[in-house]
Amino acid sequence: MDKLCYVGIDTSNYTTSAAICDERGNVLANLKRPLPVAEGGCGLRQSDALFAHVKNLPSLMQELGERLDGYRVAAVGVSARPRDVEGSYMPCFLAGEAAAAAFAAGRDVPVYSFSHQSGHIMAAAYSSGESEKLLSAPFCAFHVSGGTTEIVRVEPRTAGFDVTLLGGTRDLNAGQAIDRVGVAMGLKFPCGPELERLALANTAKIPKPKICVDGLECNLSGLENLARGLYQKEGSAELCAAYVLRFVGETLRALTRNLRERYEGVSVLFAGGVMSNSIIKNMLGGEGNVYFSEPAFSADNAAGVSLLCRAARLAGGERV
Repeated sequence: MDKLCYVGIDTSNYTTSAAICDERGNVLANLKRPLPVAEGGCGLRQSDALFAHVKNLPSLMQELGERLDGYRVAAVGVSARPRDVEGSYMPCFLAGEAAAAAFAAGRDVPVYSFSHQSGHIMAAAYSSGESEKLLSAPFCAFHVSGGTTEIVRVEPRTAGFDVTLLGGTRDLNAGQAIDRVGVAMGLKFPCGPELERLALANTAKIPKPKICVDGLECNLSGLENLARGLYQKEGSAELCAAYVLRFVGETLRALTRNLRERYEGVSVLFAGGVMSNSIIKNMLGGEGNVYFSEPAFSADNAAGVSLLCRAARLAGGERV
């Protein structure tokens, strides 16, 4: 008899993703297709993202099917909204919902819907090496990406999370600022990996960033102008990249310390694509009781959705 598994599908504004986890909660496949962005672009309009997902899904679902050999799908999970709040909506997730519904209907299995943010949190917890500890009590999480820079309080429940927004950016998201500076320097979107490579090669003294943090809120829009000015003055892509990542890292570190003043000793999990960056992770690693996911589970992925799907099905949740 085939072993049971659980499928997750996520169609964010940057990546088409699908994943499989087994009965024990081990991720068996974490498949991704990036959305194409025109040269010089800093992202995609929702209509373009939705169209790109429609083009990506056939080959992705075919690969997913090939990975299911020896397994029987028990349920399908899908990211249906950005966050778990009323009115949270982005058209790009419609592509994933349609694919999940069709995939599940052909197998006569239930579909469970989740938020993209909850998927990120679950994926980060899974790959942090301390998932049992994190998921046994309330903790706080940073979701830091091109589309989100938020601090949330997470209360684990049987089949997911109760998430409360505590703070975050007042203007640009961290990933947006990184990409805007990178594109201005001629890098290809998304710029995070190339910016990290340049920053690691920097040997010049990095100017001290003038970050803007107030409690659990921050402003990141000033980073773009400051970094552009530094690049024009010094002409060094390596120095500019190092400055950008130090600015973001120091901002997150200040927010983490302020968070600890409100929730003393709380465990803090960092999720989202920006947290794939080794420089920023190293800056935050000394804060104590902080947890990071592996890069493959930091950037957009469906692994967390597949794990949430498993939890919902085992808890006897109703299909949606």
